[in-house]
Amino acid sequence: MFNSIEESPLYQIANPGSIVFFGASNSITAMGTNLLMSLQTAGFEGAIYPVHLKEKMVLDLKAYRSVLDLPEVPDLAVIVLPTKIVNQALEECGRKGIRKVVIVSGGFKEVGGNGVALEEDLKEIAGRYGIRVLGPNCLGVANLHHKLNTTFIPYEGTPGFIGLASQSGSFVTQLFDYLSKLGLGFSTAFSVGNEADIDLIDSMEYLAACPNTRVIALYIEGIRRGRAFMETARLIVPHKPIVAFYVGGSETGRRAGFSHTGALAGPDDLYNGMFRQSGVIRAKSITELFDFCWVLGSLPRPRGPRVVIQTHSGGPGAAAADSCGRAGLELPALSDETVEKLTPFVPHTGSVNNPVDLTFSKNPDDFYSNIPQILIKEKRADMLLIYFLTPAQVVKRTLKQMGLSEEEIMDQIPKFTDHQCSSLARLLETADKPIIGYTFRSLEEPSVRGLIDRGIPVFPGPERAARAIAALVKYARFNTRKLYW
Repeated sequence: MFNSIEESPLYQIANPGSIVFFGASNSITAMGTNLLMSLQTAGFEGAIYPVHLKEKMVLDLKAYRSVLDLPEVPDLAVIVLPTKIVNQALEECGRKGIRKVVIVSGGFKEVGGNGVALEEDLKEIAGRYGIRVLGPNCLGVANLHHKLNTTFIPYEGTPGFIGLASQSGSFVTQLFDYLSKLGLGFSTAFSVGNEADIDLIDSMEYLAACPNTRVIALYIEGIRRGRAFMETARLIVPHKPIVAFYVGGSETGRRAGFSHTGALAGPDDLYNGMFRQSGVIRAKSITELFDFCWVLGSLPRPRGPRVVIQTHSGGPGAAAADSCGRAGLELPALSDETVEKLTPFVPHTGSVNNPVDLTFSKNPDDFYSNIPQILIKEKRADMLLIYFLTPAQVVKRTLKQMGLSEEEIMDQIPKFTDHQCSSLARLLETADKPIIGYTFRSLEEPSVRGLIDRGIPVFPGPERAARAIAALVKYARFNTRKLYW
């Protein structure tokens, strides 16, 4: 670890002031061209220097025949060239004085044979000049807080709080839209590729020091420096949670990982032990990886595993109770004091047990404000899980029956949504307990979208919500007891 983030070999890679780009042209089908367009689309504010033997201009930027011709020494070089000439370009970068390089090109250790020798040559050149290399066989870095994106896919979302270090480039780029729909985004995302030099551990250290990162996500095909991984994670976890998705535990996953990045995988039991002893939370899927990151990066830590469920229907409440039980969570009985406060708001068709069932309740303020304010103060509960139902069609129909015109209805629905969602958002801000939601409706439903946009995680179904809560409890328990779970 280091005293300042500026000491990280990744600092200048993630925050460059100027970039030289090898492999871009005016051909829109070229890989390098698409990466340079992503950089431009991100709004990078520093100087960009394309290197091309023939073109005078590349994507409206002045091109140079050689990196040695540049008017300054760029902070970063991005190389997207045929494998056979990558090392030549790296050598020229060294001669120019460039000390940070992203190598996107593949065809090295991951393909075996001559590729192994080429990667060894690459490492020798980098070592001779003191160059730190991200890659090869990677997509580089996306840091939208710095308006930086060297990947193939444009990042059109907003910067977020999830830091990612991935041994797959696609798990960086293909998740841009996925996270955006959840109101999430990356703080900084690294594709580490073959890890010829900079690796997952270096990325973890950078993200631990990154002020925009609240939680660290890892996609792992194999860890080369096991002891260093554990030691680094133990230093980070008390301050920031780490969630890992490891795919090398099965024979098929191991073979795929090796052919992809040359990663050396190990059995599941080995990695489970490594994660458990270092405080890293393991996710069993990409969905879990970011579900866990969502709650860990946005909600307060619960004091224990006790959940109180609020529902508008018996079935969804029972399903949530079952999901919580399967996830190792507890559903406490409510105190007499809480039951007494709830009784005036709960119809005779409902229930003041846990789950609290508001079946046939017709007052939205009870559901979004009055009841949650009572439940969040329940001393026997550590968090609140709410089933969200209210569809926009029902609100629209009700307003129509009240005699409102279509124009008035369209004006009132956003106001209704804002009023209800803001009540819960204010409660989350003032309470010291997590509030999580689940629904069987689309996450684009206005009332659901409004909650997500205000920082309340809402999951499509109670199963995902319960597993995410369990991860939140697991991290809180580790930090409270300072013990391995």
